[in-house]
Amino acid sequence: MRTAASYLPNPVAGAIEATDRVPTAKVLARRALQRRQMLVLVGASYVVDAMVLLLYAWAGSIPAAIGPAFGICGLTSVGCFIAMSEAGINDRFKDHYFVVQQSMVSLAIMLAFAWLAPEVGILFLCTLFVVFSFSALRSTPRQTAIMWTAMALGLAALFLLTDKPVSIPHESYLERFTTMLSFALTIGRCMFLGIFASSLRQSLYQRGVQLKEAYKRIEELAELDELTGSFNRRCIMRMLDDEIARAHRTKTPFSVALIDLDWFKRINDAHGHPTGDEVLRTFAITVFANIRNIDRFGRYGGEEFLLIMPETPHHTAASILDRQREIIAALDWSAFSPGMQVTISAGVAMLAPDEAADALLARADSALYKAKAQGRNRIAIG
Repeated sequence: MRTAASYLPNPVAGAIEATDRVPTAKVLARRALQRRQMLVLVGASYVVDAMVLLLYAWAGSIPAAIGPAFGICGLTSVGCFIAMSEAGINDRFKDHYFVVQQSMVSLAIMLAFAWLAPEVGILFLCTLFVVFSFSALRSTPRQTAIMWTAMALGLAALFLLTDKPVSIPHESYLERFTTMLSFALTIGRCMFLGIFASSLRQSLYQRGVQLKEAYKRIEELAELDELTGSFNRRCIMRMLDDEIARAHRTKTPFSVALIDLDWFKRINDAHGHPTGDEVLRTFAITVFANIRNIDRFGRYGGEEFLLIMPETPHHTAASILDRQREIIAALDWSAFSPGMQVTISAGVAMLAPDEAADALLARADSALYKAKAQGRNRIAIG
């Protein structure tokens, strides 16, 4: 079911399109559809007012020709704007809705007929109110100032430079009924604009929520390693710096571990890089499932990963890594390739007073090489 907003041009979409230097064919087609919908509604409004004028003519308030003449003028202006829109002329301009141009044409028509048929002038003034309320939904502050100035000058000319008795027909019952109908239709159109404005606010709110979610997702993707889903090097190094600063400030123990998959190059050579990628992903998922909430895990480079363990002394960290080592070794890696075995080695280091990240990582790296030199599939403390 379509909302009121779907029948009118969407300023949200317009704002997004405004950033496009060269609109795509899809954008141009959507713009044309929005303009067509808007102009159809404007044309329908002219037809409604022309029918009300016919009622006034039936009541004897105005000549019978006023209603058809008004309808023809209004629909002719709408037809011209539709022709320009379909020809793509509007798309050459920043304001592709021609807000000011359409408002000025409507103003000229309303004031002209208010001068020709002042006996029912209230109808044209009410419709003028609807026209400018409609235009205000799309106009910029500058356009609003231009339209308001033109309207004020036009009304001043009508009321101050002529002696036309702009009035409200109410003598006969039919005149009173038609005047009531004029007000009811004006209020109805204003309420429709209110519904659209409400729908627009909701659309803006939903778009804001969607943008926040999108930005959050972008930030997450910018921090994650595409292959393993763990934090990427840039992110994990930033976390390391933050945790080191916090550990120095709170004087709490802090440990890190550099983890390496044993003989990973052999896995790639023997089973292929796609299998190697699956091994890395499985390893990362397994580690994530078995670390604490306070720990941070990221890809340091290649098959090497960094595990940050706040508030953890080196012996506890070594126990944590040894448990991870046992879990990894116990997995059924033969699902990827018959006979496959995957183990890890890790070097653990605990932060020393006033130690920087580079020095801490260097000690963890030395411990990792020590674990490898001792035969791999083991944990060493640096």
